[in-house]
Amino acid sequence: MTPTLKSIPIVLVRPETPAQRAVAHLKGRQPDGDALLEVYALVGARPPEGYRRDLLIEQLHLLNDHFGGLFERHLVALASMTGLPMAEVFEVASFYHHFEVLKDDQTPAAVTLRVCQSQSCAMAGAPALKERLIAVVGPGVRVVEAPCIGRCEQAPAVLLGQQALGYATEANVIEALNSAPGHTGSDELAPDFVAYCDYRAADGYGTAAAIVNSEEDPEDIFRALEDSGLRGLGGAGFPAARKWRIVREQPAPRYMAVNIDEGEPGTFKDRYYLERDPHRFLEGMLIAAQLAGTETCYLYLRDEYHALRHLLQRELQALQADPPCPLPQIELRRGAGAYVCGEESAMIESIEGKRGEPRLRPPYIAQVGLFGRPTLEHNVETLHWVRDILEKGPAWFASAGRHGRKGLRSFSVSGRVRQPGVKVAPAGITLHELIDEFCGGMAEGHTLYAYLPGGASGGILPARLASLPLDFDTLQPYGCFIGSAAVVVLSQHDRARDAALNAMRFFADESCGQCTPCRVGTVKAAKLMEAPVWDLPTLNDLSAVMVDASICGLGQAAPNPLRCVQRYFAHEIGL
Repeated sequence: MTPTLKSIPIVLVRPETPAQRAVAHLKGRQPDGDALLEVYALVGARPPEGYRRDLLIEQLHLLNDHFGGLFERHLVALASMTGLPMAEVFEVASFYHHFEVLKDDQTPAAVTLRVCQSQSCAMAGAPALKERLIAVVGPGVRVVEAPCIGRCEQAPAVLLGQQALGYATEANVIEALNSAPGHTGSDELAPDFVAYCDYRAADGYGTAAAIVNSEEDPEDIFRALEDSGLRGLGGAGFPAARKWRIVREQPAPRYMAVNIDEGEPGTFKDRYYLERDPHRFLEGMLIAAQLAGTETCYLYLRDEYHALRHLLQRELQALQADPPCPLPQIELRRGAGAYVCGEESAMIESIEGKRGEPRLRPPYIAQVGLFGRPTLEHNVETLHWVRDILEKGPAWFASAGRHGRKGLRSFSVSGRVRQPGVKVAPAGITLHELIDEFCGGMAEGHTLYAYLPGGASGGILPARLASLPLDFDTLQPYGCFIGSAAVVVLSQHDRARDAALNAMRFFADESCGQCTPCRVGTVKAAKLMEAPVWDLPTLNDLSAVMVDASICGLGQAAPNPLRCVQRYFAHEIGL
């Protein structure tokens, strides 16, 4: 007998809300339970107000540090938890050099060894060091080239995981690999480091407290800074007090972003100051925040400075535990390896948890910056001088210059000098004076041939122009600029064309890709510059398009070194 099949009615319920309809028609890969638990354990429970969109990069760092890379399953889980589109999470993860996006069946390297290839390290033998290390390290070690890691005075330099190694050799890198995997160097303090308690004991934060507590007339502070001639010392040179006034005039809420992403090859002054006297900079930040009326301060620190990040976290905790006056909210943010984020609007995009792509201007960030609000942007050195100017008087700072210039400058000097390092010298000092008076002269066996006055983007000048005043506005007639005062010295053993090619390759690697003139132009120019005789008509066309049509300063400044080679070193390129 054939059994009778009982029919079961099926009721199809039409989704009524957009959320229900989205769930009913899920597309793409869905998160699995184990991956959700793994991400949840690191990122934490969902707050009542939801996960903050601007913390996406911080969350990616947690995953990348813990698992040695960003596995696709974790990116899917993170997108699901935060409510962000998977495409958006992936495009942020894949934008930054220090994030390693992996297939689920891949095995991450036990450690990544980044060997700096910027100009100072290249002159110190970094390319050969990289090849030797590839030949001798174990299979679990990934050896890659890296752009400038901010230790040019210790060339050649490498990053072993999160540990920085200066004066790197095959021997000391192998020793570090075998002895301290995962070490960050966070316990290595400069001998003259000033901790919070010592800074307070020496009357530190007294000036900031008086200003925050309305014991000083704000107009007197503005006038003092204007009389001192203090300008933005990150590269642009915009008058500091004028910037504060512009932001102060905008409607609240206002924010402040401190650029500690000093990625310009040859620059390491911010690291130098923060490793020794971080609270002098933080006091300047509090004064600027009060005068400009900013309620939250974001510190954007380059990812290569791992030890410095731990130091700043500790000192900020000490400041917040025993504040000298009411403090604004302070957030320390971690970059992820992108030179373009040194550009102020790209940095703001990164702080917001996005790809670090420069914005079109106007509007300028003083009107529309972080989260669409007016934003005051500064670098470390500018804020470092604020306390001294207010306590010692504007004349103290203004009178320090030479050759008709005003103020002090912190020159990051590397290359063929006897004593490289950060040199606090008068603005307007010449290269000859800087080398002789502050660097102990040229290194033994080397004579001055050329120099980069402002890092990779600042151009290249010959020795015959080493008596020019080094300052804002003095080098432009010669096709160069001072920028962040990253001075790289070349000798008779070097070629300017090699330095220009090194710079162009750097720009090609670091272009964000947003605009075609920069993305394509830098790659094409670098290829052409490898030829013994340069194709000048094509290079000149590329240079003109990059300068005229690039969105930000990276593409606009990229042609500076190659133009300088044509102008001053034509004999090197077959002319």
